[in-house]
Amino acid sequence: MITIQQTAGISLNYPLERLGPAEKLLFFDIETTGFSPVSSNLYLIGCIYPAGDGSWKMIQWFADSPEAEAECLEAFFSLAKERPILVHFNGDTFDLPYLLGRAQRLKIGAGLPQIESIDIFRKIRPCKKLLGMDSLKLKSIEQFLGIQREDRYTGGQLIQVYSDYLSTKSPARLQLLTLHNADDLRGMAAILPILNYPDMLESAAGLTKEPAGQKLEKDAFYLSKWQLLTDNASQDDSPALQLDFAGSWHLPVPLERHGDFGWVSFCGSSICCRIPLYQGSLKYFFPDYQNYYYLPAEDMAVHKSVGTYVDKSSRKKATARTCYIKKEGLFLPQPGPVWEPEFRLDFDSPQRFAAWSPELLSDSQKACSYLKFLLDKL
Repeated sequence: MITIQQTAGISLNYPLERLGPAEKLLFFDIETTGFSPVSSNLYLIGCIYPAGDGSWKMIQWFADSPEAEAECLEAFFSLAKERPILVHFNGDTFDLPYLLGRAQRLKIGAGLPQIESIDIFRKIRPCKKLLGMDSLKLKSIEQFLGIQREDRYTGGQLIQVYSDYLSTKSPARLQLLTLHNADDLRGMAAILPILNYPDMLESAAGLTKEPAGQKLEKDAFYLSKWQLLTDNASQDDSPALQLDFAGSWHLPVPLERHGDFGWVSFCGSSICCRIPLYQGSLKYFFPDYQNYYYLPAEDMAVHKSVGTYVDKSSRKKATARTCYIKKEGLFLPQPGPVWEPEFRLDFDSPQRFAAWSPELLSDSQKACSYLKFLLDKL
């Protein structure tokens, strides 16, 4: 086994504490001769991790012979005991099962220690539609973030390079194999800012008011301001509500998205939502229609305790469809159940609304829920 250790030049633009204590983090990537741990071999494990002095260490274990594969695995497992938070890209699907499979085949008793797995791919997968990306491959994410990296070879092409190394022991081929792995490790650290997007979505579930005179915690999220736009440029010229939220994350690439409920933009540490309001008359349907009469002349329902005093010829037993009252004004569309009472255009209308008033936004948790529903619909 050949062990290569060096200082890794890493320029990090993401708070590591969101992943875990720095002294327990271990980023890793593997190189293999195939996809199956039964019919292929592991020939390189590379790791980077933050050192206590602010630098990053890189260590690579290279199997310079088929017999050295077990040594590489044991060396990695030993380091993973000290740094049990493993960070990787799609390692839950490939790298970790492969390592365990090879350890079993080689009868390495200790195997992988108790670890915590952080899969960057899995964390960003729920954001694929929001990011507007067709693919979440590493190269696609690098392009999204504006990271330029030329990779001369793919992992598949390097299988032949490794085969050639085993027969020639060429230092040039060894350098080529380790350089590819080192570039992948640096690339993994470079794409960490992409995690700001799932961080943002997760923090939307915990929105709180801005703490007066206090520094925001890492998950703090609050409604910074709102305004009613009476000159909204929508097709029906109805007013719109603009909501501005702020958080402690920092999105590396601004985004704009249009959904069924309006327009949302993401920039830096802020989210701006602009939602057209409905202007007109909507209905509130009482759930217990058995206790109501419907008054056709007034086109409304009244409780039986009141309807008893109405002439029988002017009232009917209410049904689920006729048990309503009407309200005129401005209404905020609700993509999910946030505020009560909920209004509808008619009984079968899937769209729900809340009667607009500034008091709707006085409860920051309600505003948080509203934002979360908006983001879910994008």
